[in-house]
Amino acid sequence: MKNLILGLAPLASMAAFAQERPNIIYIMCDDMGYGDLGCYGQQYIATPNIDRMAAQGMRFTQAYAGSPVSAPSRACFMTGQHSGHGHVRGNREYWGGGNFNYQFVGANGNTVTDYSVVGQEPYDKDHVIIPEIFKKEGYATGMFGKWAGGYYNLNDNAKSSHSTPDKRGIDCFYGPICQFQAHTYYPNFLNRYDPKNYGDTHVVVDTMKQNILHKDVRSQDPDFENREQYSADLIHQYALRWIDERAEAIKKDGTPFLGIFTYTLPHAELWQPRDSILAAYDGHFCTEKTFGGQSGNWYYKNNNAHAQFAAMITRLDVMVGQIMEKLDEHGLAENTVLIFTSDNGPHEEGGADPNFFNRDGLLQGKKRSTYEGGIRIPFIVRWPAKVAAGSESDHMFAFYDLMATFSDIIGVDNYKKYNPKGEDDYFDGISIYPTLTGEGKQEEHEHLYWEFHETNMMGLRMGNWKMVVSGGQCKLFDLATDIHEDNDVAAKYPKVVAEMKKRIRAEHVENPLFNVTLPQ
Repeated sequence: MKNLILGLAPLASMAAFAQERPNIIYIMCDDMGYGDLGCYGQQYIATPNIDRMAAQGMRFTQAYAGSPVSAPSRACFMTGQHSGHGHVRGNREYWGGGNFNYQFVGANGNTVTDYSVVGQEPYDKDHVIIPEIFKKEGYATGMFGKWAGGYYNLNDNAKSSHSTPDKRGIDCFYGPICQFQAHTYYPNFLNRYDPKNYGDTHVVVDTMKQNILHKDVRSQDPDFENREQYSADLIHQYALRWIDERAEAIKKDGTPFLGIFTYTLPHAELWQPRDSILAAYDGHFCTEKTFGGQSGNWYYKNNNAHAQFAAMITRLDVMVGQIMEKLDEHGLAENTVLIFTSDNGPHEEGGADPNFFNRDGLLQGKKRSTYEGGIRIPFIVRWPAKVAAGSESDHMFAFYDLMATFSDIIGVDNYKKYNPKGEDDYFDGISIYPTLTGEGKQEEHEHLYWEFHETNMMGLRMGNWKMVVSGGQCKLFDLATDIHEDNDVAAKYPKVVAEMKKRIRAEHVENPLFNVTLPQ
């Protein structure tokens, strides 16, 4: 793999093309905690490009994911529904059972077996998602990274779910349909849907031909280290080429684009190219951590987990820098809304150690928790045409506000008209366009809501009051004075507790696939 730092493309001086509606590039990384970036207080990891992006745009301090775990959080973004209303509320998998029967045969005769059905619970086919709205509005749409909104059958596409990128408004896709497949960065295959360049009529398998010449991660065999096709870089390079294509299209006809870049860094296998990015950290921490590997979850072993994690964050930062340079190169930066965020709080998987890197202990809780650490995330927006550089906002919002926000950005007055179930279906978002641009009055949420069946937790934020429900038991915190959520004041404020319980019960709609215990 080329060294990402040394391989940056030179900038070209080009004028911006005439274009009525803005482009949007939404970068959602995987399991980055609130404090993992320099612009959010990180002291051990270099993130100069994302820090620069924050300096050129707006940094939010009270932005929230849709859920404390991947698939449902992404579903909240895609559907404009919170996790008490949406269909996908957990990482319901379709890769288990007896379907480990798809074989890849390498040129050297090496045979690698993988799952033939891969993916998660599909999005509701009768509820519109963001790329479908943009497609209807004449936008070109691309998605690069994790899909996590349906499953794919490698043996028979006809048996794939009703919700794969090719069926849900995406023009071009490259990455893993299945988030479990994304656990290893040197996989046997990725998925692709690219009619323009490859003539694809549906999602297909893109075999990693060099990787399958060697042992896979399940073996924990050192031969795995000879795999060279690093998925994070392949996905990123595909996304950059797509930006090039869209820039050429804008020259021809002014067609704007929506890019959803769901990059897999920094979750969760701490293994990557041994280049200058990793070398900058390897051996430089006063204490290190060894991880023995976990074949069941496809995490390879290492003896430098801290260096690996830090390098993955910096590697992601380099990628963001290359996206920014690509927009400059094509004269698209001024009229492109560039967003950076994370799908949920920090993880402890694959040997990661969030406590080591976030020693200030600002937030309690990690991934899978409805405490602040599991759901409060970094969120940065750069839009030179509209968003003031160096600005900061404490406006409180969640991922399910982004459907309404994106619609406002591109001038769609009534995005609900595209919903198959009609406008009376659940839509929970409030646009943050006024906060971004200073145009109009910002409407505020009366409360924000979360639920997650796997840990049987719920959460509600009402102003500065925060209720955490675990197994039906409630705790109340005042975030104005207790952001770490240490002091349960439920006994002191029974009326507040009663009101918040009432709101939780009102927001929750039963879903037999994802059961939670309501407040007692």
